[in-house]
Amino acid sequence: QGQLVESGGGLVQSGQSLRLSCSVSGFALDAYTIGWFRQAPGKERVGLSYLSPEDGSTYYGDAGKGRFTISRDNAGNTVYLQMNSLKPEDTAVYYCAAARVFWKAALDPLKYEYWGQGTQVTVSS
Repeated sequence: QGQLVESGGGLVQSGQSLRLSCSVSGFALDAYTIGWFRQAPGKERVGLSYLSPEDGSTYYGDAGKGRFTISRDNAGNTVYLQMNSLKPEDTAVYYCAAARVFWKAALDPLKYEYWGQGTQVTVSS
């Protein structure tokens, strides 16, 4: 069965970096879009970035542009989110998620079918 597990979160100071990992298992790699999202308390869940299984391209939402980079390992079973120059406003629970390609989910969290448990990122000033 499909499973997504995030790791790599923690407490960092402003300006530091983190690399989040999403371990993906039980999914056909070319059949699922994998995206990164975050949600702060009282805020909407927002899409940061996703990998297209159709052409391998990377895409970023406004919140993920500039300082964040999505990538995938050679086997395709781990998706990373490199986060640089972190700011206090980046504090949130970060999730990876999977959606079958026919949903054309992009950065819409409502179209993602499978979610990890999330990993907390806290950035102090």
